[in-house]
Amino acid sequence: MKREKISLIALDMDGTLLMSDKSIHPDTISDIAFAAEQGVRMVYCSGRDIVELEPYTGDLPQIRYGICTSGSVVYDFQEKKNIFRLAVPQETVLEIIRLVGEKTGMIHFLGDGKSITCREQIEHMEDYRMGIYKELYRRVATAVESMQEEALRHDSIAKVNIYFRSAEDRDMAFQKLKHLPLSFARAEETSLEMTAPGVSKALGLEKLAEHLGIPMEETAGIGDSDNDSAVLKAAGLSVAMGNAEDKIKEMCDLLTDDNDHNGVGKAIRQIIGA
Repeated sequence: MKREKISLIALDMDGTLLMSDKSIHPDTISDIAFAAEQGVRMVYCSGRDIVELEPYTGDLPQIRYGICTSGSVVYDFQEKKNIFRLAVPQETVLEIIRLVGEKTGMIHFLGDGKSITCREQIEHMEDYRMGIYKELYRRVATAVESMQEEALRHDSIAKVNIYFRSAEDRDMAFQKLKHLPLSFARAEETSLEMTAPGVSKALGLEKLAEHLGIPMEETAGIGDSDNDSAVLKAAGLSVAMGNAEDKIKEMCDLLTDDNDHNGVGKAIRQIIGA
């Protein structure tokens, strides 16, 4: 396979850049710094919002941009401004809550530098298979009493997540919601992610590449799960983590090590020929 020069690499966070304990492997930090010295740009490409990415920016000052909330926002951390934003309107957010209810799952709003969820449910995140994130939410989330009341305070929301107690609960909720004008992605064990129609990590990468004047043929994507599939298809070169779902491995050009053994760093060095 003839490989184009790669100028921009999109890095998924959970299950990819982050190890199982949600930290970054020291070798990965070194490998990203080395690639930046060679003129290769990196970008976070995550379902997380700006506020959930900021704790990592100190370790990786080379990464200026974030494709956030699954592609609904592209953010410049240096200038602290959006390059692109496409959000879910208030009326659709309220319909999501009406159809699913506030108790069936843990509803989470992301966007504009805020992570918002129900105060009571933060303390029971293990029930929604999200216990690993409890300390992060305690630090960065805005806790509210009612997600419906909170929705009324926003004209639009960049991304709506719902964390369910089981995959079966998620599938039943999806059947109630699938007619709505939304883009859907399954994430984690039992999560459903919802963004505006047409939003994907691929769209975010396209918007950033356009902003930087980089052809899509010179982009690469590294990921592990279903919500990475669009960006892996769109990028000029795709890399699956060793811990990736089988269907992700099958669709990618390259396979690297898992997220606990510097899979991202090894992939970056392979991509740039180091």
